[in-house]
Amino acid sequence: MNNRFTHSFFILSLSVILFGCHEKNEINKQENTTVKVDTKIKNSIPSKEKKELEKELEKELEKKEEKIALVKKEKKTLPPVSYPKETIQRFSSIATKSTIKNFDFNIIKKGFKNNNTLLIVGGIQGDEPGGFMAASLIATHYEITKGSVWIVPNLNFYSIIKRSRGPYGDMNRKFANLSKNDPEYESVQRIKNYINDKNVKLIVNLHDGSGYYRPKYEDKNHSPYKWGQCSIIDQEILKNSKYSDLLSISNNVVKHVNKNLITDEHIYHLHNTRTREGDKEMEKTLTYYAINQGKAAFGNEASKNLPTHQRIYYHLLALEKYMDTMGIEYKRKFNLNDQVIKNIIDNDIEISLYNNKITLPLSKVRNILKYFPVKNDGTIDFIPSNPLMSIVKKKNEYIIYYGNRRLSRLKPDYIDYTNDNKNVIIQIDNEDKDVPLGSVIDVKEKFKIYPIKDYRINIIGYTNTTKKETNIPINYEKMMKQFSIDKDGLIYRVELYTKEKFAGMILVRFDS
Repeated sequence: MNNRFTHSFFILSLSVILFGCHEKNEINKQENTTVKVDTKIKNSIPSKEKKELEKELEKELEKKEEKIALVKKEKKTLPPVSYPKETIQRFSSIATKSTIKNFDFNIIKKGFKNNNTLLIVGGIQGDEPGGFMAASLIATHYEITKGSVWIVPNLNFYSIIKRSRGPYGDMNRKFANLSKNDPEYESVQRIKNYINDKNVKLIVNLHDGSGYYRPKYEDKNHSPYKWGQCSIIDQEILKNSKYSDLLSISNNVVKHVNKNLITDEHIYHLHNTRTREGDKEMEKTLTYYAINQGKAAFGNEASKNLPTHQRIYYHLLALEKYMDTMGIEYKRKFNLNDQVIKNIIDNDIEISLYNNKITLPLSKVRNILKYFPVKNDGTIDFIPSNPLMSIVKKKNEYIIYYGNRRLSRLKPDYIDYTNDNKNVIIQIDNEDKDVPLGSVIDVKEKFKIYPIKDYRINIIGYTNTTKKETNIPINYEKMMKQFSIDKDGLIYRVELYTKEKFAGMILVRFDS
């Protein structure tokens, strides 16, 4: 065998050994590969060429190892996949037993997909606003920067609107056995599916309970028979769960809350219901169902003796500790203070109707808005700023709800809508601006609307002898306060019509 042939055969053998395997499937297996060459071939190569070939072999192996290391590094440094941002779109509906499916719950996923997900549940009982409002604030006012959080703020949405513990029975007693004929059967099965999801590792169910729980009897409002201000577990240990030490986790939550009390009376305690020892009522609950699926589950109770914003405060304290326990990181858009929370839930709310043709700030909205443009088919489609918002049709009016609070009633003016989206040129404090429909504009002194061909402008609350409402500077003093949409008399409707169809609305908000 001549040297040239031997050299070529050796290189060919080396290439087959190094690159013959499919790299995608075999890359990890090749990490410790030992290259063997036939001894006869090796001995027939002159020593000089042998050294050169050995150097080539070493270089090829180094390249291969570098490639393996690079692929491994890429695998380790893949960015986490975030949940897509979803917009909640709803339609007005009557609220009866036959339409209960129109009020199904929302699940809002925040953070990044992984197998260590926290599931927060609020609103299983509609008369407990602290729980469902706290869950909604996690959805709207928290950013999850590491980890995965799923929020169901309105599990029993129908009962929230009805301001009832449960129009068709207590949903939190429907997790053991439930007839398929029960109006809430589908909702219960759906939340069970989320509980059973392989990525969910810990569940917190938020409640508002009566009085103040105390391990020993103090008085009728502070006793073992009350449920407010406690962290609830069904048992101390849950074997084979990622978070098996329920007792320690709950105790840590209690300690965290108690470091941040508003007053000493609000002190938290751990409440172990020892459900497996024969508590027949607790055996029917959501948390005990989760326990039986091998999922760590906790109840968190705030006292119904407290105002809603303080209940929310304590729920958020507890939820933040659960997130800390799971290694979930977050950014809060506000300072955690009960008065700040009150301001948020009272003021940071609005609703957008008909594909943004109308925006309604709802913080101080009047109890009744008359002659409100509603499509001729009687349906209002809308996007709420908060998942707890709904519009319920009752007789000949539309009621806007925020949780179980009734904010306003719309008295409809049924009319055809145009699909046109026309911007309006408005002079605001001597500066011309191009304003889209559905906007809310802020005015310090005066505004003037320029005419638009084939469009009629109607400024609700303004009138003059010419019946012309364009090219006229209008200040706050010229507006009739009873026509404002807000109780402070600062916000007014500017409506556009074309060919007897409604085109959209702009709101003018005067500086207070």
